[in-house]
Amino acid sequence: MKRIVFFDIDGTLTRGVTSGAYLAGLLGHGRAMEEAEAAYARGEIDNDEVCRIDAAGYAGRSRDELFCLLEDMPLVEGVRRAVEAVHAAGAEAHIASLAWGVVGEFLCAQYGFDGYVGSELEVADGVCTGGVARALESEGKCVYARELCAARGIDPSACIAVGDSRSDIPLFELVGTSVAFNASEEAERAATHVYRGDDIAEAIAAVL
Repeated sequence: MKRIVFFDIDGTLTRGVTSGAYLAGLLGHGRAMEEAEAAYARGEIDNDEVCRIDAAGYAGRSRDELFCLLEDMPLVEGVRRAVEAVHAAGAEAHIASLAWGVVGEFLCAQYGFDGYVGSELEVADGVCTGGVARALESEGKCVYARELCAARGIDPSACIAVGDSRSDIPLFELVGTSVAFNASEEAERAATHVYRGDDIAEAIAAVL
């Protein structure tokens, strides 16, 4: 049976920090990003506003520069093994995240994920302008999943989603199997499986 496993990034693949906060800290606007993410978690602003605040700090940076910064981003255990297990089961591993697409692109290059969707920084002449090309919201993950499944001839109910927060819940509701990985109570209530631990490969092994 064909299927796709969708992985969130922040709080799921990352350990102890979001990719946005990690990069913002290195780029010099860490405090502003921390405050924006906290406001988003409280439901006070949407991801469009978080992206607008964050993107300003990327002005003048190239993709290669950002890839270099991402090399030391802390991740949970077992990311490569999780992707390998998905492939061994004959499935595809995709990233569906509100994080910047450059982070998804980096993870595809480094760990073998098959594709990604995320928010997008505005780029001109190979460098970030400080603007936002696209701010993805939760439903955007579902749009990506539906389009990908349609292109592959896969029923979304055959697929798996792994995430940790409220932005993952719409995708949890779309697919047949969902894993709340070290997740919020809200995400755990929406998931078919709950896993708490350090190794995402173990969480994936339980549902493949």
